[in-house]
Amino acid sequence: MDPKLIAPSILAADFTKLGAELNTVERAGADAIHIDIMDGHFVPNFSMGPDIVKAVRGVTTLPLDVHLMITNPDQYIPYFIKAGADWISVHVEASRHIDRTVRAIKTADLKAGVALNPSTSLSTLDWMLDQVDYVLILGVNTGFGGQQFIPYTLEKIRLLRTIIRGKNLSTLIETDGGINESTIQEIAAAGVNIFVAGSSIFGSQDYEVTIKNFRNIISVAK
Repeated sequence: MDPKLIAPSILAADFTKLGAELNTVERAGADAIHIDIMDGHFVPNFSMGPDIVKAVRGVTTLPLDVHLMITNPDQYIPYFIKAGADWISVHVEASRHIDRTVRAIKTADLKAGVALNPSTSLSTLDWMLDQVDYVLILGVNTGFGGQQFIPYTLEKIRLLRTIIRGKNLSTLIETDGGINESTIQEIAAAGVNIFVAGSSIFGSQDYEVTIKNFRNIISVAK
């Protein structure tokens, strides 16, 4: 059975009490912690860096899922490896040599992912799909939290799931952007394995109830 993992995005957490937020969401049943790294160039926003990853590593045992939305990712990957990342995803749109980038991540014994913006074609993965551990399909245009899910990405996810099964690969599909109780059923039914949710979890009254509701919805998705 394909894994179904929930990875809260700390982009939406309260940074005045980040340690407490992480402890609470871990106790609430999260499977991983998603950390968005933005440079203000590849995307129109700034957020976090290796020091935040290192700080998060110090307060949780959950896997750290680091999503690099930055130009020249190869230059910075060693810093995130040293900081304690477990999974690192890099945009095909940002890397000049994605094969070399993925190999550098995997050589460090981390899980390597490739991220695609909503309008980026799956054909960019033609020669990479069997080399990556997961593909991150963005459900919104990167840069800001709280956006609405872009509907056409559902068909993109379905097509990617079909390709993965046709090639008999174990590659997982991750989706980030606009995931909430209204959208997660369709997203799960399309074939997603890893669900990144920020404001829908950290903006809720009870993280545990929200995550349980997500799991219940995912379990009946068809």
